[in-house]
Amino acid sequence: MTLREDPCGCPDETPTAVPRATAGDTQPPCACPGRSHRGRAWAELLRLPALFSVPGDALAGAAATGASPNTRTLLAIASSLCLYEAGMALNDWADRDVDAVERPHRPLPSGRIRPAAALTAACALTGAGLALAAGAGRPALAVAAPLAATVWAYDLGLKHTPAGPVAMGTARGLDLLLGAAATSGSTRPALPSAALLGTHTLAVTTVSRQETQGGSPVPPLAALATTALLTRLVTRRSSGGPTRGRRPATGHRPATGHRPAGLRADRFPAQDSGELLTTALTAAYAATTARPYSHATLNPSPPLTQRAVGAGIRATIPLQAALTARSRSTATALLIAALAPLGARFAKKVSVT
Repeated sequence: MTLREDPCGCPDETPTAVPRATAGDTQPPCACPGRSHRGRAWAELLRLPALFSVPGDALAGAAATGASPNTRTLLAIASSLCLYEAGMALNDWADRDVDAVERPHRPLPSGRIRPAAALTAACALTGAGLALAAGAGRPALAVAAPLAATVWAYDLGLKHTPAGPVAMGTARGLDLLLGAAATSGSTRPALPSAALLGTHTLAVTTVSRQETQGGSPVPPLAALATTALLTRLVTRRSSGGPTRGRRPATGHRPATGHRPAGLRADRFPAQDSGELLTTALTAAYAATTARPYSHATLNPSPPLTQRAVGAGIRATIPLQAALTARSRSTATALLIAALAPLGARFAKKVSVT
C-alpha cells in the first residue's frame, strides 16, 4: 500500500482543511492531525525563532553595569523568555478576529489551537516569568512587573493606537533593564543601552503596523534613518562606560618620552579590540536591515514590508551584541552574536511575523 503525500509533505490520510497561505509565508501551513502538527501550530503561535532575539537583552543589560553574568542573570533570561512568549500568545488571542480576515492561516483562526488554550498559555507564561524574576531578587521583580503590565497593555489595548510602537519599545528597553537589575541590583548604568534598543524596537513596530495590507513608504524610510542614527550612536566612543580588564594605576602612566611609538597614552589594547568588535557588530546590524528597509520604502507592499519587519527583528541580535561589546564584555558579545545565524536558520521554517 502506498501512502499519499499531502502538500505539506506528510504521508498520511486525508488532512483537515488546509488554510490558505498568504504572501510572506516561508512554506504552506499544515493542518494535518497529529501530535507533531499540533507542535508546529504552537511553534507558529509563539513564533519560536524570535526567541533567539531575547537572551541578548538581559546579557546586554548585565554588561552595561560592568558586572559579569551570574545565576541571577540566567533567571532574568528565563523570565524574559516567558514574558516574551506570553506576549506572543496573548497577541494572537487578542487579534483572532482580525487574523480571521487578514491571516486565516494563523493557528487560532485556522482552528489548530483553541483561543482558550492560547489565553491560558499567556497567563501561565506571565506567572512563570514573574516568579523567575522574583527568584532573581526584588530589583529584578520591580522591573519585571511593569514589563509584564506593558506587554498586556500593548496586546489588549495599545497595539492599534499611536502609543503602540512606544509601548513595544518600552517593553524591549525594560527587558534589558531586567538583566541589569537582576545582575547588579541597579538599572541606572544600563539606561543608555535600553534607550537605544527601545528606539530600534519602536521603529520596527511602526513598520509592522502595515505588514498585512501595505501602505506608506514613510515608516520603512524612518526605520532606515533610525538605523543610521543608532549605528552612529553605538559606535561613538563612550568616555564613561564600564571598562573590563586591567588598566595602569593612576599616577603610574609612562612618561611621554618613553611611550612606544604609535600609541596614545589614554588607549589600551583591550579598548582597541573592544571598539573594533563594536564597529563590526554595528555594521552587521546596519547591513541586516538596510536592503529590506530600502525595498519596503521603494515598494511598501505586504511581502516586502513583512521582509523588512523580519529583518528588523533579526537585527535586534547584532545590536544587542554591539551594545555588549561597547561595554567591554567581548565574550558575552560574541555569544549573543552567535545566536543570529541560529535564529535566521529556524526562521526559514517558522515565520517570526
